[in-house]
Amino acid sequence: MAGQLILKKDDFFATATQAVAVADRYPQNVFAEHSHDFCELVLVWRGNGLHVLNDRPWRITCGDLFYIRAEDRHSYQAVNDLVLHNIIYCPERLRLNVDWPELLHPPRGSEARWRIGSQGMAQARQIIHQLEHESVKPDALSQCLAESLFLQLCIALRRHRYQPADEAATEQGETLDLLIAALGKSLDADFDLARFCERHQAAERPLRQLFRQQTGMTISQYLRQLRICQAQYLLRHTDMLISDIASRCGFEDSNYFSVVFTRETGVTPRVWRQQFGVALHKAS
Repeated sequence: MAGQLILKKDDFFATATQAVAVADRYPQNVFAEHSHDFCELVLVWRGNGLHVLNDRPWRITCGDLFYIRAEDRHSYQAVNDLVLHNIIYCPERLRLNVDWPELLHPPRGSEARWRIGSQGMAQARQIIHQLEHESVKPDALSQCLAESLFLQLCIALRRHRYQPADEAATEQGETLDLLIAALGKSLDADFDLARFCERHQAAERPLRQLFRQQTGMTISQYLRQLRICQAQYLLRHTDMLISDIASRCGFEDSNYFSVVFTRETGVTPRVWRQQFGVALHKAS
């Protein structure tokens, strides 16, 4: 794409041999669409924002993980106290004899967004803290240790990551992890928080407070944002009727869907599809 912003290695790595670096974002501000000539891992600690990856919008919050390839295009929009780490790396500079593609290239067909539970996040935070300290040192031993720590991080993420829709992977975990997973599976149906709390023996009010503290949103706001992101994806990449998209995204009334979508995006679903959607689609 003409005029595409490309982030360069020379601006982020101290030397021509450095393989890994840590770029913290406290907070992550709005950032225009860009690609890189390096790769990165994105791990979200708290807050929320709209992460648009290769034209697909994702409402991200604590525990979200993305593997970003050099050729991927992404941007950050509508951020709210979004705190994350970018672990940037150059695959061609990694020297350890490890199957890096298996660790860093998610299975074909899996969604771009992964989730990490609280236990995995705690392990990752500790490793990243050490990696941050070592990766800025120019000596050979420090760079070797930085790559070793990067390997530990990749293994920890590989061990603890799961797809949001994977029910088996979310049977165990902290209540907040279970709640975010449950909301992700409720895009086309009502979500009953009281029933969730009863099932997981959780107190509703403290859970609401914890959710807002960690994500910067209420539970209903987060679910609505997930549904709007799904609607944007379907409007852009399918020729489904707008009324069918509304139903698929948990809105029984297509008129109400249009009101909510317009409030959240600034344009109606029809106009959004005309601006960003497929060239040919059915009349809605």
